[in-house]
Amino acid sequence: MASLGHIARESSDIKRLAKFYIEVFGFEEIESPDFGDLKVIWLNLPGAFAMHIIQRNPSTNLPEGPYSATSAVRDPSHLPMGHHICFSVPNFDSFLHSLKEKRIETFQKSLPDGKVKQVFFFDPDGNGLEVASRS
Repeated sequence: MASLGHIARESSDIKRLAKFYIEVFGFEEIESPDFGDLKVIWLNLPGAFAMHIIQRNPSTNLPEGPYSATSAVRDPSHLPMGHHICFSVPNFDSFLHSLKEKRIETFQKSLPDGKVKQVFFFDPDGNGLEVASRS
């Protein structure tokens, strides 16, 4: 059976993006290999998975995220049916409060049966995120 090893995110500001994931989700910075000119920050979410944040190479011509696409999507209400990563947390209301304290724009909803609460938002590079309550 497969399991998630890591998620990679490309960014033009890897320190800013790493700080976001450390402050919002509790990732910890771990030792990263020396790739020479390629700058990376490796993070780990204990008991879950790792995230590799990679310095963006502008010569690849890939969009960095929704904010750099031709038609920027900055409204988190579009995320439930779009690309996003979902985390779950044991205390949803406390987590939601921490997002509000950080002034992060969010969109909230619940699954049709009402048992799972969801909040959608963007990281600083425009990558979609969801946090769901544990049912």
